Amino acid sequence: MSWELALEQQMRDRAAASELPMDSAHFAAFYERSARPLWAYLSRVSGDRTLAEDLMQESFVRFLCATHGCDGEVEARRYLFRIATNLLRDHWRRPVASSLDEVPEAALAMCGAAAMSAMDSEAMLERAMAKMGLRERQMLWLAHAEGYSHKEIAEVMDLGATSVRLLLFRARRKIGQLLENGGVA
Repeated sequence: MSWELALEQQMRDRAAASELPMDSAHFAAFYERSARPLWAYLSRVSGDRTLAEDLMQESFVRFLCATHGCDGEVEARRYLFRIATNLLRDHWRRPVASSLDEVPEAALAMCGAAAMSAMDSEAMLERAMAKMGLRERQMLWLAHAEGYSHKEIAEVMDLGATSVRLLLFRARRKIGQLLENGGVA
């Protein structure tokens, strides 16, 4: 049985037991509004589009399997982003063995791109973000792309609200310095 069929069966079973956080129609609408921003967050933070796709789908599955209901879409979206953040952390914590054969050619080509004097702003931002730590990328994305407040970022990342202010300040300063240097340290 494929994972889609298993998930569908689980949704039917849980809906019958009134355990789903939202019905199918509400979830479909929530998915339409939330999938693209969640994928963009995961893609930018991880730097890997394929990983972002996998983690996005896993986040929605875990969101659906959660037994606690959210009070409104804003809380549901924050909860979804928190799930995604935790999945991303778990991914980065796993040891990965790799060889040079597994490195994508595009990544190898970027090494030569550092010698180019004229880079477009998106490439420069991508290089700068790659030089930043995972937590810094997450904070910058949540603050600037998603428009989350310090308190909301703290909830998503499981940090203290006062810590977020200082950490976000440092992340902004660091990316500013990286961008001044063309995206390289």
